[in-house]
Amino acid sequence: MSNDLARITEEIKLAVAARAGEALHHISPEGRRQRQRQRERRRKAMLRTLSRMMWAALAIAIAAIGWGILIAPLGIMGVVAAAATIMLAWIAIISLATVEPAATPQALATSDLPLLPQRTEEWLVRQRPALPAPAVRMVDSINLQLEALSPQLQGIDPTTPVAGEFRKLVSEELPELIQGYQKVPAAMRGQARGGEAPDKHLVEGLSIVKSELERMTSQLASGDLDRLATQNRYLELKYRGAGDEPA
Repeated sequence: MSNDLARITEEIKLAVAARAGEALHHISPEGRRQRQRQRERRRKAMLRTLSRMMWAALAIAIAAIGWGILIAPLGIMGVVAAAATIMLAWIAIISLATVEPAATPQALATSDLPLLPQRTEEWLVRQRPALPAPAVRMVDSINLQLEALSPQLQGIDPTTPVAGEFRKLVSEELPELIQGYQKVPAAMRGQARGGEAPDKHLVEGLSIVKSELERMTSQLASGDLDRLATQNRYLELKYRGAGDEPA
């Protein structure tokens, strides 16, 4: 009886902590920025869908007009058939736009490098309710780092060492850390057994991930600065050097 009471008490504490973490996320700067990014992504996705619908309707209308001019008049039935085809195309486009594959560790491992930060962030957001408040704050910080890294990963050769390190960190090691924590029974996550509690192990592991992302950001920025300096030197030699030569 006492064990059951202790278990129920612990579950209530975890639920309250999760609620508190969600409330903190909604009022924190990280949470506001994350919601803003999500709204911007939804807006862009809606604009892409509307654009595809417009082009599909235009293509079907042009095909119908071409048929009527070159082959045979459309007539009422032809116009109805063209309108029905447009409606079916719109339904297909909307269906494809709303069926977005869930971000899973398996999907992360096969994502294109430029999309990997966003997909990782989406996966992390879904893990937040099952994490303690200190880990939630760490996850929010990691999401901000992923947002900052995203532009730097555009156009980078995915076979470079830093790209491989980044993919392994966010698509293998980070999910393994969080999923390993989630396998521990909820009532035991805050208890230290022969060492530190699982809650503390999780936060320390996330802190290491955060430090590694900072190092990768600095490494990529150094490469960008080196390329900029090289290009600047090239332009100086090509144009200013040539301009200094006697006519």
